[in-house]
Amino acid sequence: MLKKIAVTAVIAAVANLSGLAPAYSQIRVEVSGVGSNQIPIAIAGFTDEALTPQQVTSIIKDDLTRSGYFKIIDANVVLNENAVVNFGDWKAKGADALVVGSVQSLADGRFDVRYKLLDTVKSSTLSGFSVTAPPANVRLTAHRIADDIYEKLTGVRGIFSTRIAYVTKAGSEYRLEVADADGEGTKIALRSSEPIISPAWSPDGTKVAYVSFEKRKPVILVQNLVTGERTEIANFKGNNSAPAWSPDGSKLAVALSRDGQTQIFTVNANGGNLQKLTSSSAIDTEPQFAADGQSIYFLSDRGGNPQIYKMSAGGGEAKRVTFGGTYNITPRISPDGKTLAYISRRDGKFQLYVLDLASGQELRLSDTTKDESPSFSPNGRYIMYATESGRRGSLAVVSIDGKVKQKLTVQAGDIREPTWGPFMK
Repeated sequence: MLKKIAVTAVIAAVANLSGLAPAYSQIRVEVSGVGSNQIPIAIAGFTDEALTPQQVTSIIKDDLTRSGYFKIIDANVVLNENAVVNFGDWKAKGADALVVGSVQSLADGRFDVRYKLLDTVKSSTLSGFSVTAPPANVRLTAHRIADDIYEKLTGVRGIFSTRIAYVTKAGSEYRLEVADADGEGTKIALRSSEPIISPAWSPDGTKVAYVSFEKRKPVILVQNLVTGERTEIANFKGNNSAPAWSPDGSKLAVALSRDGQTQIFTVNANGGNLQKLTSSSAIDTEPQFAADGQSIYFLSDRGGNPQIYKMSAGGGEAKRVTFGGTYNITPRISPDGKTLAYISRRDGKFQLYVLDLASGQELRLSDTTKDESPSFSPNGRYIMYATESGRRGSLAVVSIDGKVKQKLTVQAGDIREPTWGPFMK
């Protein structure tokens, strides 16, 4: 008997974002490079999956292929979750795992999607569940199946059902857009004739903070993606920039120049209780909460060059973190708190680096030369960042070992300022 997986109201609302306008310029994804150890897996066609608006197994295959950690073995057969499987035949084909399933159309218009993951080596069932989904959530259901496969076979939670946000520019229009992690299902959260920068997802995945220039100056706002409601968080004299959420979602760290020099502050998520954390004679900006919320990483030129520092979340003494190179900016901390990502300028190239905080070992992840705005996937295994391709802004994704790489582009215009959304509860 397969367990029944429920799609919560929050997941469904954020997945559909019915209050947002659809975008018609979809993202194109190109994959290069694979993981060092690929898992061979066969994905059989699901019985009656032609009933759904999108083929479930096609989405699953695309997700697993894009991850770089799976080798898809041709199945060329349709098998439901109750089919009798000859495990020896599948092992002979080179598959260590086999995915089977079915789709049933229900009287109310929804679909019952059933799936099972089999271990061909041990001749056993690894996982399986069923989901009842409306047509609009079939793609999300396929992503969740891919997430389960990824987790059961790698031990790391999958990120295919997560969302990304980014800013596009076409002509004189700027758009804050939200999409599935694979670039599909794009929706427009905001259109503006003025720049939009520094979007940041709230920990619960229902809101995005960003800097808008609609008032002809930088102002920090938080937008509810489900209702469309916008709340002004910081509109002080001077620059209001670089919003970053605390892990519990109760406050944001921001960079303000209200007192002259740009310094780090925190402010409640509703815009109240402003507190100043730094009072240096240097420029302190780009704050990021550590994964445990107890400290903040930030950029400062207090040592003469831009470098990344760390201080308590309540302020106080700051300690320098980066020492490789003379120009390191835009700190981003991994979800487990063990790895720091940042952009480093060396030999005139702006490139993505990661630093193992325990060992101090540094690794360059990108081959491009105009990188900016890194953002970790919620499982910490990938980093999305902005770069340039053919003199146009594009996005890229790289695994933290540098082996798996993806390029994301739109047909027209620039795409920049990526931020990877959290796991949905």
